[in-house]
Amino acid sequence: VLQKGLKENFADAQVSVVDCPDLTQEPFNFPAKGICGKPRIADVGGVPYLIPIAQKEKVYDLNTVAKYIELPGAFILGAGAVSSRVLGINAEFIPIVKTKSEKKPAVNGSYVAQINPADKGCLLEKYSSKYTDCEFGLLANLYASEGQPGKVIEVKANGRTGELNFVSCLRQTLEKHYGEKPVGMGGTFIIQNGKAKIHIMPPEFSACPLNTDEDVNNWLKFFEMKAPLICQPVIVSRDPGFDLRVEHTHCFSHHGEGGHYHQDTSPDSVQYLGYFQPAELLFRIDRPQETHLVGRD
Repeated sequence: VLQKGLKENFADAQVSVVDCPDLTQEPFNFPAKGICGKPRIADVGGVPYLIPIAQKEKVYDLNTVAKYIELPGAFILGAGAVSSRVLGINAEFIPIVKTKSEKKPAVNGSYVAQINPADKGCLLEKYSSKYTDCEFGLLANLYASEGQPGKVIEVKANGRTGELNFVSCLRQTLEKHYGEKPVGMGGTFIIQNGKAKIHIMPPEFSACPLNTDEDVNNWLKFFEMKAPLICQPVIVSRDPGFDLRVEHTHCFSHHGEGGHYHQDTSPDSVQYLGYFQPAELLFRIDRPQETHLVGRD
């Protein structure tokens, strides 16, 4: 299904089932070997807690999320916002955490991408270099598993010929094929070659309400960042009525760039290599009572 859909949007696409590579190795350096074992997705909080006006009291903990999703010790990947209570600012959160279990403490391999106060560029830092907690704020889309090796879906796509970004192409392909039946996936992919459009939220929350997508885009800071970028996507083919964010991807690198992935900007030369696992369960945590569809891309 995925290969057929990708070939409509990329010059070359190959999808196969392979053994998950050892994700503790370069370029991932994750605190778990794989993305297999009881795979599940959690959508925590939501964009309505960020806009129109940020509700800074919305703070969560990944160790608590692991208990909520009935998987203490889960290995969690995804995309979210930092806890402004901890950092004192707003920033992009790239969660990569082996949560605590009865026998072991949490291992936090997460990154934070923020606007550098010195030059207004990207400042990417390892979370554990400054902080010891596993908090995040406002919203997150998370893929969780036991972090085990096992069989995964390997996706290769080179040379983008269509309009859709890599993640949207995967999601819309699933939606087209499975229709009303929601299919969720998570994992990691690398933009191996080329450049990508990435945003980072400003350190200050907007004092003026952000009421439209245009307001949001004017508030966000956009950058063109270069490969290799290691990305953490969370995808649900369609929302079965839980007010989900159906796709959300954050990325980091080893050259100081990272943030929220929108699209590659070098379609001819772009190369994607990804490893995905379909999720068995979906958890909706602290769903906003008042909602809207602004700022969902």
